[in-house]
Amino acid sequence: MIKHIVWWTLKEEAAGGTAAENGLKIKEMIEALNGKIAELKHVEISLDVFEATQECSLVLYSEFDSKEDLQGYAVHPLHQECVAFIKQVVSSRHAIDYVI
Repeated sequence: MIKHIVWWTLKEEAAGGTAAENGLKIKEMIEALNGKIAELKHVEISLDVFEATQECSLVLYSEFDSKEDLQGYAVHPLHQECVAFIKQVVSSRHAIDYVI
């Protein structure tokens, strides 16, 4: 199983919204992928980050059966719609993938 974790720092204002508004929009967009992309086995996303070693506005945790499934998810058109918006509103992105 592949675990995929991403964390972002949001711009104070971007794409016509505040960081809080854009964070909520990202959360809603990602949660809406549940059940629509077969490769995505589990996803959770939170704006309630209370401790981190780096600045972090939003964190995502997701699971996939294989590296190929993660790659398929990455290029899926519905995921790419999220990516297009996210790129407009984040100032930094960090990610880690690992196998269990």
